[in-house]
Amino acid sequence: MDAKIRLYVDHPLGQEQTVPLDRAQAHYLFGVMRQAVGGAVLLFNGRDGEWHATITDAGKRGGALRVDAQTRPLQMPPDLWLCFAPIKKARTDFIVEKAAEMGAARIVPVQTEFTNAGRIQRDRLQTHAVEAAEQCGGTYVPEVADLYRMDRLLDQWPGDRRIMFCDEALSDDQAPLAGDPGPWAIFIGPEGGFSDRERTRLREHPAAVPVSLGPRILRADTAAVAALTVWQQRFGDWQ
Repeated sequence: MDAKIRLYVDHPLGQEQTVPLDRAQAHYLFGVMRQAVGGAVLLFNGRDGEWHATITDAGKRGGALRVDAQTRPLQMPPDLWLCFAPIKKARTDFIVEKAAEMGAARIVPVQTEFTNAGRIQRDRLQTHAVEAAEQCGGTYVPEVADLYRMDRLLDQWPGDRRIMFCDEALSDDQAPLAGDPGPWAIFIGPEGGFSDRERTRLREHPAAVPVSLGPRILRADTAAVAALTVWQQRFGDWQ
């Protein structure tokens, strides 16, 4: 039977394994999607690829699936982090969803001098990343990290990871993104942009590559999508 529903599970996947469903998953499959015993579902856990499974037990508070066969191996994204300043709730959700869809391996909320949001709900953002992976056909779910202060993040920055510094102060005739493939991170500022001190530190950072995203000032959520597109076309798995 063809399966059109994809579900993330935190459970090992292998042929003939039984996968239990929690109450929320059971509600989604049986209450929302109107599935029943014998229905087909595609499962992934971020480690074992994608698997076809059959519903063997369906109830209001739980259920179970039998894993039948692997449909796709695990496809890892490029080694790319998206470091961004949280903004309004719905737009932060959008950034996390698009980062998961567009192939970020790790999503890092960053507290900058002009960041409006003083804290985040990491578990809720992680759920958005899971849902985005379910919808886009991904077999990997990026980790959403806890909120980092920008200065502390840069203090412990790994020496082999380049930084694509999206600097709104650059003119649009700057040279295109340059560098070598490998570990990278994209830095997106808050609604008010990076402060002068933060911009200076990023420009002087040995791993940083300043990049312009064009002649217009972009909203933070738009800038995240634009930057991911630029990086993926230059170094990522879109080629």
